[in-house]
Amino acid sequence: MAVASFLLGLPGLLVLNLVLGPVAIVLALVAISRGTQRRGRALLGFALGVADLLVVLVLTIAHHGVIWQFS
Repeated sequence: MAVASFLLGLPGLLVLNLVLGPVAIVLALVAISRGTQRRGRALLGFALGVADLLVVLVLTIAHHGVIWQFS
């Protein structure tokens, strides 16, 4: 789960931030709570998940609202 958290958090910086960020955070927290041997990878996945959500927040603030348009 630690590796999955890292691998989902990394592309989440570019695409699907709102989906991959929280999934990476949850997987990292579950891996840490289960006592994974890859604690560093889990912490990195957690940090990337948080960064995913921060990217969405910063872009939303910078564009004065939602940046997705369907028209």
